[in-house]
Amino acid sequence: MPQLRQLAAHMEQLAPLAYQESYDNAGLLVGDPATEITGVLVTLDATEAVIDEAIVNGCNVVVAHHPIVFKGLKKFNGRTYVERAIIKAIKHDVALYAAHTNLDNVVGGVNFKIAEKLGLQNVQILAPKTQVLTKLVTFAPVADTQRILDALHAAGAGQIGKYDNCSFRVEGTGAYQPGLDANPVLGERGKYHQEAEHRIEVILPTHLQHHLLSVLQQVHPYEEVAYYLSPLANADQEVGSGAVGDLPTPLDEKAWLSYLRERMGLNLIRYTHVPGQTISRIAVCGGVGSFLLPDAIRAGADVFVTADYKYHEFFDAEDQISICDIGHYESEVFTKELIQQHLAKKFATFAVILSETNTNPIRYFY
Repeated sequence: MPQLRQLAAHMEQLAPLAYQESYDNAGLLVGDPATEITGVLVTLDATEAVIDEAIVNGCNVVVAHHPIVFKGLKKFNGRTYVERAIIKAIKHDVALYAAHTNLDNVVGGVNFKIAEKLGLQNVQILAPKTQVLTKLVTFAPVADTQRILDALHAAGAGQIGKYDNCSFRVEGTGAYQPGLDANPVLGERGKYHQEAEHRIEVILPTHLQHHLLSVLQQVHPYEEVAYYLSPLANADQEVGSGAVGDLPTPLDEKAWLSYLRERMGLNLIRYTHVPGQTISRIAVCGGVGSFLLPDAIRAGADVFVTADYKYHEFFDAEDQISICDIGHYESEVFTKELIQQHLAKKFATFAVILSETNTNPIRYFY
């Protein structure tokens, strides 16, 4: 049977923990990584009721979008809903895993699921992150270049946007003199040597640099591998907040609101009105998204779909864009489908089921 560590590794291929925000607490929250999985329940929130549902369904793992633990816990006496959920999970050997802002911040993550539900086309990250890429430069004999590149690409280097296996090379002359206690592959001890080499350059996600260096050391023919790493300020188009895309057909305001309500299964939409606006370009952010409003405006969006807007924040639309607040739970509930589909493709030896518990703490009176 697959173990919990394998599930965590698969989730982190989609949403690396390095991409979570500094305040977040994603990853394995409760459970032994060596635990064999009997079943997985996927939810938005790992509440007591959800853990009860997992127990009834024979699932010993709950994968949630929201971490049940955000801050440090000093006592476990059942005083709060968080403590009670953790106590119940531990008592019944139910592991808890969360993929939160790291799942928000990747292509194919939460915001891309919203875009899919809305039928958006040409979807891109709304606010790409910087300071998450590194350039690796190394030098190798010409005959070994492609073998080294193949290994680096397989380990995660060389992706630029929609292009894989990207690299740069230029031929030159490497020179060195092996010491008397060296074991050179090319050249002789104590003798100056020149060798036709390639300077090889690849871009890689910064969080993979230690792994990539380990791979480089393994596949490089030289006893001493020359390399250097350079942090990049480039924006990574595959990592960042929000998403933006285009409707298949432009809509007027009334038709758009009906479309949004139907596609997202909404009971309520709080929105700002922009007179006479034809709506075609949509920016989205699951959960709290007001911090992305300037990015949505710069991206030319007609509408910004998000949640948790405060009264005075709606004024920030300045008649430049329509803000549509659809509710936090409502904006992220389809994340359950995203996680379930991702896990079900990988693991066939246990059930991955969607929780039927509605964890939305907000109710509406009409």
